[in-house]
Amino acid sequence: MDIGSKAGYPASALSNFASHPFVFDGVECASMEGLVQAFKFDKPHIQVEVCKLVGIRAKRRGQKRNKAWKRIQKLWWRGKEYDRHGNDYQKLLDRAFNALAENDSFQKALLATGNSTLTHSIGKSKCPETVLTEREFCSRLETIRARLSKN
Repeated sequence: MDIGSKAGYPASALSNFASHPFVFDGVECASMEGLVQAFKFDKPHIQVEVCKLVGIRAKRRGQKRNKAWKRIQKLWWRGKEYDRHGNDYQKLLDRAFNALAENDSFQKALLATGNSTLTHSIGKSKCPETVLTEREFCSRLETIRARLSKN
């Protein structure tokens, strides 16, 4: 199942562009896209603002920081710097997706995928080019789905 904002349900509801409010480290997030775009900013007050955005508005806000983070391969969350290629960043992504997984509508959409293999064909595969690769995204969704299915 190819996840994307223009796909049918449930794939569209699993897109980072989908509006699924959740709280991450005390910060209210309107969508996963808002949160991952916020990682590009080193100032916490700007991150809080970006986390409130959904869909293309969030993506466009983060695009302004692409050259800066890609040049140094660093991302930030709440005053802490993360190496894009480091284990601590992977743990940050795990925590972020686990926070998103608390949202009921996200859970329902994820469970509605059944046993389908999840893909994200518009996603990038190389870490230096994106804050969230296709594999980082889809593997976390599949891990969460397996956990929810057991419950």
